[in-house]
Amino acid sequence: MTLMNGEVRVACRAPDGRIIFVTLPRRALLRGAAAVAGTGAFPLAPASAAAAPTAPDPADLLASDVHPVENFQVLRRSLVECDNYLGPREVVTSVQDHIRQIQRLREVTSGRDRQDLMQVQAEYAEFCSWLLQDSGDFRAAQYWADRAIEWSTVAGDHGLTVYTMARKSQLAGDMRDPLDTVDLAEAAQRIAPPRSRLLAMGTVYGAHGHALRGDERASQNAYDQALEVVTLPNDDETLRGRWLDAAYVEAQRARSLSALGNHQEAVAGFERAIRGLPASYRRDRGVYLARAAVAQLHALGPEAAASTGSAALTIATATGSARIFTELAGLDAQLHRWSTVTEVAEFREALDNVMLHEV
Repeated sequence: MTLMNGEVRVACRAPDGRIIFVTLPRRALLRGAAAVAGTGAFPLAPASAAAAPTAPDPADLLASDVHPVENFQVLRRSLVECDNYLGPREVVTSVQDHIRQIQRLREVTSGRDRQDLMQVQAEYAEFCSWLLQDSGDFRAAQYWADRAIEWSTVAGDHGLTVYTMARKSQLAGDMRDPLDTVDLAEAAQRIAPPRSRLLAMGTVYGAHGHALRGDERASQNAYDQALEVVTLPNDDETLRGRWLDAAYVEAQRARSLSALGNHQEAVAGFERAIRGLPASYRRDRGVYLARAAVAQLHALGPEAAASTGSAALTIATATGSARIFTELAGLDAQLHRWSTVTEVAEFREALDNVMLHEV
């Protein structure tokens, strides 16, 4: 995962066996990757992977027949598709470069053009926050989410402001901060349009915050409310949060059930959610599989958990998603006591093979 200062975050096996995330200079990482290429010791991007689109020169954009805002919107959609397939490590550098290019364009434009560029800059900032969240760099993700809220407010894009506020609640949930998860979710719900996908987003992420606080009733009620909203007819294809459907709500509910200790119900919920996922949502499938594996360990035993964990590991290696690796790190630690079980040994060996090792 490449950061804005040229450093890279990677998963690493510590001497005590824990999996941690470390930041390395990119040059050092490339030297290390070259040294182990072909050994399977570090997950490299496939040679055939499509390169993320790069930002054009501002002068060329201003001279183009196509408005710069439209150009950057098209580029962003391409980057989103790259992220869906390749994961954050192949995309975030391009996203941050585009933000710098948009900022330079805003310095030489005025009026409505500058406001429209600010709106696109806010879109990029929110996307950058997501990429960094998926990479495991939560503090940087918070920084870019804050920029997105600030810039979307300046641009007058209320929908993006609400969307990012809900996303900050999701980020707080990943950071296991129950109070901020609930408070940010409630803030998003207060400013969201009634019975909208944005309202459902805040409700879903707040539901997990209630689970982290141990309040099962509040959590389940919130998920039921979100399901009621997402099952309403939705003909607006441009609506923010249109990806939030019943399968997504069920996947989040399953995560919360697992956190509450209801592992049998969690396993069933993850199975339903995975069946409902579009084939193109490969990384989400990896996240759900990894979380399902943790629930399976308690509900079905180590063999099932290790097998599901192995399936998630394949996706984690391909995408570099720290969210998947984090779940698998927790599974790895819990499976230690069953190290002699064949499926467990195979999973732990495969996980070990894609880690850098701290020496």
